Amino acid sequence: MFTDTDGETSLKTALRLALATVLSVAALAVTAPDGAASAAPSPSSRYVALGDSYAAEPLVPPADPADPACLRSLAGYPHVAARALGADLTDVSCSAATTGDLSTPQHPGVPPQYDALSPNTDLVSITIGANDVRLFSEALRCVNVLPPPLGTSCAERNTAGGTDRLAARIDAWAPTFAAVLDEIARRAPHAEVFVVGYGNYVRPGGCYPVQPLWDQDATYLQQTIDRLTAVLRRTAEEHHATFVDTYRPGIGHDICAAPGDRYIEGLAPDRPAAALHPNDAGARAFGEALTAAVRAQRGGVQGAS
Repeated sequence: MFTDTDGETSLKTALRLALATVLSVAALAVTAPDGAASAAPSPSSRYVALGDSYAAEPLVPPADPADPACLRSLAGYPHVAARALGADLTDVSCSAATTGDLSTPQHPGVPPQYDALSPNTDLVSITIGANDVRLFSEALRCVNVLPPPLGTSCAERNTAGGTDRLAARIDAWAPTFAAVLDEIARRAPHAEVFVVGYGNYVRPGGCYPVQPLWDQDATYLQQTIDRLTAVLRRTAEEHHATFVDTYRPGIGHDICAAPGDRYIEGLAPDRPAAALHPNDAGARAFGEALTAAVRAQRGGVQGAS
């Protein structure tokens, strides 16, 4: 039994406890609102862009000051896609890169591109291979300022004897690219990988003399680019990566198009870009193609889950 004094004390104690409980609940309500409001914003995707000048977009302003030797633009397709996706981009693409530059420094002070990958990487894009098979230097050898027969045909030269030297070089390189995708998967095991293909450089038959490529050489050059792109596509599919087509978005925007309609600059560029490389319009179009591919892939994965 409690005395009156004890009862008063007990009542005061009970009231204090009740008040403390109410204040605690109120504090929790303030500091921890309902689930929809309290959920922390999801972190942005960690995106690493690898590759050569098709990704780096040399001479397209603004230039990336991080690695001046790479002639990398802040307007290249990786940056277009990163902005659209809200991704946190690490762009280590570098002009003139080969697959060897993924694992070794291409320039003093420029780390190997693979070093940007980690188990925390969510998204990877890559365009590579043209420099491995010396495609750009071969394209320059196709230039003929004067009409036939005052020169030599690169198509005839490369297929003399019944063997297409460039095609053979590309086919022989395919296992190298397979090893690249294996290494990306090893270093970034949780990442979605997107292989961005080379685009529509020149229409069948070309447009001589607007672009100084003989008709057969223009056709041969694009067919060679298409063969390299086919290797990228096939190898991507075999390694569960997603291939991104930039050929179709470039139809009507090749080097034979009117200067204001080009996505790829000609041998004498009309806009700030390297010859036979994407300009700012091309970067936007190819970045949009990559963005659409990422969203489609993520939508498909979510739909299957």
